[in-house]
Amino acid sequence: MGVPLDSPEELITFPPIDTIPDGPEDQPTPGPLLEEKFGPLNLPELISGAATWSHFYNDEDKLVTDVPLRTIRLALRYGIRAFDTAPFYDNSEIVLGTALKALEPEFPRGAYQLITKVGRYGPADFDYSPDALRRSVRRSLQRLHTQYLDVVYLHDVEFVVPCVAPRAEGNHESALGAEAAAYGVAPDHDAAGISGARGSEGEGESEGDERILAAISTLRALQADGLIRHVGICGLPLPALLRTALLVLERTGRPLDAVQTYAHLTLQNATLRPFAAALRARARVAQVLAASPLGMGLLLPPPAPPAWHPAPDAVRAAAREAVLAVGPEEVAAVAVAWSVRAAWVGGDGGSGGGAGRMPVVVGMSNLREVHAAVAAWRWARDEGRQEELEGKAALAQGVFERTGTAGWTWASGNWA
Repeated sequence: MGVPLDSPEELITFPPIDTIPDGPEDQPTPGPLLEEKFGPLNLPELISGAATWSHFYNDEDKLVTDVPLRTIRLALRYGIRAFDTAPFYDNSEIVLGTALKALEPEFPRGAYQLITKVGRYGPADFDYSPDALRRSVRRSLQRLHTQYLDVVYLHDVEFVVPCVAPRAEGNHESALGAEAAAYGVAPDHDAAGISGARGSEGEGESEGDERILAAISTLRALQADGLIRHVGICGLPLPALLRTALLVLERTGRPLDAVQTYAHLTLQNATLRPFAAALRARARVAQVLAASPLGMGLLLPPPAPPAWHPAPDAVRAAAREAVLAVGPEEVAAVAVAWSVRAAWVGGDGGSGGGAGRMPVVVGMSNLREVHAAVAAWRWARDEGRQEELEGKAALAQGVFERTGTAGWTWASGNWA
């Protein structure tokens, strides 16, 4: 996965737009559309995760057919007017940008938002230097056929910042309580002087922090130039994201616009809800986003979870049991609907302004998956079906609670 910054660019073309099918399956089904935008970033409740447009999830033969364009077009027609991509996702930016350019007559640039990332270009290829970040943003602008990017994240910051934690994996919710000091996020802790990184000593423990701060400064300069509208960070371990957001606020006097994590608002792990509150209240982050309600495939029917999934054996085994408990045919719908509901009710419940509400990033590889994601979103918003949703979700949640794997976060980056 990933395309190094200096690699030759691949050219991807689709069939002419007037030859692409546009039948009943390409139209939204009857029912509510995602017309509302909310929060400081004015985002929809669902965001299309464009990691699907990579060789990690689809082969080359599919990526050059009309499938990506039709899938993206259907998402836009439903009102899913934001896309999350990254240079690390192979040619995702190229596929997405080429499709959006072809769809420009129906959906001009102002009709949607583009979210991308910088700093990670391969499994072990990280470059947060100012020159690399500037080149990365320019390349993303070209690939996506746009003059500006709505949101740009530093990608997977846990590979750069030190691991300040009593343990690298497990349930980290105690970082908000009894173990806050051990995680470097105690309310009275000076974020600029964080110490105690696992596996490091002395001055070396803050080198990654300084790289983050310099990178944020570079992105904010590009923001001042009008190339970026919002600056944020993303990654997996929630204490690392909170600590980094506090560090940025403490050292720059200015909060981050956005923080995104993944696999933390799911039937297996819902610890984002208390951490999101801390990110907003303590680090003054404008918008928190939740990606991967399926836990990177953890909550899909067999043969999932995929062999590459980083979850430990106990979590994988519990996930297989949870999928069977809910039912392989229904588990994806239940998982997405529950996450959307949790992202909505966990904030202000739609009572006004969008404060606390979180967009959910969902991968969609074809028309069927777009229709399914919207059906799950409609389920989450249907007050008459919440008892049904909670009952099915409880079947999976009960398995994770019984096996001691609820809220378990796997190792990632320096948190290993």
